[in-house]
Amino acid sequence: MPLRDATADDDRLRALLPRLWRFARSLAGDPAAADDLVQSALERALRGWDAHRDDQALQAWLFSILYRRFIDETRRTRRWQRLLGLLAASPPPLAPSPEQVHDERAMLSHFGELPPEHRAVLMLVAVEGFTYQQAADTLGVPIGTVMSRLSRARERLRTLGEGQAPLVPALRRIK
Repeated sequence: MPLRDATADDDRLRALLPRLWRFARSLAGDPAAADDLVQSALERALRGWDAHRDDQALQAWLFSILYRRFIDETRRTRRWQRLLGLLAASPPPLAPSPEQVHDERAMLSHFGELPPEHRAVLMLVAVEGFTYQQAADTLGVPIGTVMSRLSRARERLRTLGEGQAPLVPALRRIK
């Protein structure tokens, strides 16, 4: 087996960093959290670098690691919040004022209103140029799920961009 060129590996990783950070930012929503997520994903990738064989799939491999780290961190955070909620003796925080709600909503982009699953698939396919199959492999879901999530995400963005509330599809009667 030929030895890997460390300089070429470094160059490939450096070329992918902006795209990884952009994907992490879309998932996490916060620049600091995105930095932590990218760092965590790269640490995981570097630990398993010797097991990585296919240089053609490096991009999909790194994006997959990043997405899995995001999912793991989200689950871990929810578990800790539940545990802290059980142990906390303090009353729940007060609801925000209407002014605060308006200001926070004004700062959020329409993209940020999408569920993480929709943001992830939209980022991979529309921004990063992944094929449906690559996105499905990266996210660990069937290709039909990728197409469905992509369709829903695009429709919701279109609806939000027109200033309308998201429409709930009417039930159809099947004879």
